[in-house]
Amino acid sequence: MAYTTSSTKNYGQRLTGSIKGIAVGLLLFVAGTVMLFWNEGNFVKQRKALKEAQSVTVHVDDVSTVDGSLNGKLIHATALANTSDRLVDRQFGVGAVAVSLSRKVEFCQYEEVVSTKKKDKVGGGQETIKTYTYRKAWVPRPIESDKFNDPAYQKSNMTLAVIESETQFAENVAFDAYRLPPFLVRAIDGSEPLAFELSSERVQYWGKIISDKLKLRGVEVDGTTLVRQNDNKVYFGRSETDPDIGDVRITFTKIDPKEISLIAKVNNNTFEEFIAENGKSFYQVATGTVSASNMFDSAHSTNSIITWILRIIGILLVMIGLRMMFDILPTLFKVLPFLGNIIGAGVGLVCFVGGFAWSMLLISLSWLFYRPLIGIPLLLLTVAGIWLLKKRAKA
Repeated sequence: MAYTTSSTKNYGQRLTGSIKGIAVGLLLFVAGTVMLFWNEGNFVKQRKALKEAQSVTVHVDDVSTVDGSLNGKLIHATALANTSDRLVDRQFGVGAVAVSLSRKVEFCQYEEVVSTKKKDKVGGGQETIKTYTYRKAWVPRPIESDKFNDPAYQKSNMTLAVIESETQFAENVAFDAYRLPPFLVRAIDGSEPLAFELSSERVQYWGKIISDKLKLRGVEVDGTTLVRQNDNKVYFGRSETDPDIGDVRITFTKIDPKEISLIAKVNNNTFEEFIAENGKSFYQVATGTVSASNMFDSAHSTNSIITWILRIIGILLVMIGLRMMFDILPTLFKVLPFLGNIIGAGVGLVCFVGGFAWSMLLISLSWLFYRPLIGIPLLLLTVAGIWLLKKRAKA
């Protein structure tokens, strides 16, 4: 059942809010502008660093012995990332000889979902209607239901046990004759389920914790009946297919010793990051036998993807910032809602086009600063696009 609240702002309050929004919008506009300029420069610098690294990378077929002549060089090699370290989860007694051991914990909780509708009123006021609904969900940490808006759901969340997710890594990982430093160990991926049998002592231990937790809520139950284990999972609750609020599920995964390919700078019998002339650092790890060219292609692709993500975020910040800065214009005319809506649509369109044009111009200028040969034609193209937009807008 949905829970609804309603609040009203008068014309003066809306104007005050719009005036405050100008400052926030300006901050967003500046933040987006700075991000766009920095992002383009960072892309160019990272690409230069990758090209520099690729030009000096030495492929090594055999790393079964430490080669002093490789010290200080950036190498590409493939070998077994091996360890004899046994990693043990102290809370559950689960262990394995592995590169890493992970415990992922999820809690069945009520989540509050809010939908908002705003209705303008003649005279410039505005009514805001918020509808709160609640749904069960598996979440990474308990949710404080005390802050829920619907009194019927307040204090409805609980957990049978409070446990944190955790990942631990082997301290001694060999790469044939070399030793992998922590940053390379953490870069190894490809986890697999860790099958195990939960000991009776652990079942009793967790059962008591669950019993004590439920007793505080006035429920008498044998907690061991709520401890279930299957393959790589431990489940606290009555039924995993029909979970109750407070149920907890824990999933264990590991990364076994495996063959990896890496690109890193040799430092005696271990490795460190490669630092390019422009200060950018680089290293790469891939599972299996992967050529150096493919690993660099992957690094270039990642650089492009990150750049595009930040580019889109920067453009959105600029557009949203402009919209907030000029939101006072439609607000002034909200005395007649239909007139305010018309002006609001126009302001929104102008801010969208203007924000996009500003972003493209800024990207062009930043490329002009970092890469003139590309920036000049890009700048001309942007100016032509802005001229075309102005011509069509005037028509």
